[in-house]
Amino acid sequence: MELGQRLKEARLAAGLSQRQLCGDVITRNMLSQIENGSARPSMDTLRYLAGRLEKPVSWFLDEQTVASPNRAVMEEARLGYLMKEPARVLRGLEEYRQPDALFDAERELLEVLACLDLAEEALERDYRPRAAELLERAAAIKPLYCGRELERRRLLLQARLEPGVTVRLPSLDEELLLRARGALESGDAARCAALLEAAEDRASPDWNFLRGEVYLAAEDYRAAAQCYHRAEAEYPTKTASRLEHCYRELGDFKQAYEYACKQR
Repeated sequence: MELGQRLKEARLAAGLSQRQLCGDVITRNMLSQIENGSARPSMDTLRYLAGRLEKPVSWFLDEQTVASPNRAVMEEARLGYLMKEPARVLRGLEEYRQPDALFDAERELLEVLACLDLAEEALERDYRPRAAELLERAAAIKPLYCGRELERRRLLLQARLEPGVTVRLPSLDEELLLRARGALESGDAARCAALLEAAEDRASPDWNFLRGEVYLAAEDYRAAAQCYHRAEAEYPTKTASRLEHCYRELGDFKQAYEYACKQR
């Protein structure tokens, strides 16, 4: 499978539009060219896209065609991770040579995972100085993949190390929105609403679009329209059809007609 096909497949599987995947880093036109095979991304661009899609760069590439001095090192580190031997992972990574665009992101992920596993073991044995050293090492690394989840785990371990210190955990909004979307797709609007109420950021387009869907299911068209308007810039096509429906039900046929025209 070509790189562009893999990229599009991963984007669709993640439920992201081209605009959402691009962010402020690349243009939609460039992404479209990459996906249809008429352009190839730079390694920096590929690393950004892979990070947004939570995939290793190697997933998009044929590793056998890419030269890297770290292939054997990474194979040893991967084996250590699969065998649940975090100390082996760190020993293997001692030979890693930076920079390496192909493996740097995966190395960071494996190193943090190994540090956190070893820190947890140290805490269970009450080897607190060793746990502190490992947590400090993990904190110094900013992995491209699963950063939020790993930071949450590190902070929880830090709280065990320093019980009297208050730690502020990263927001769970991303996971809550994902679960809310799943609940809505399964027809459970009440669960979707409950999950959305637990979110911290209620100004995001994603939150408002999903909340609009819940209001729409409950036939609260005025509240639904207010939410869709807040998500309109991010989801112009989806919100247009829903706003047409809301305004038609509210008897505002002028607005309904305007949104009907936007769909043509």
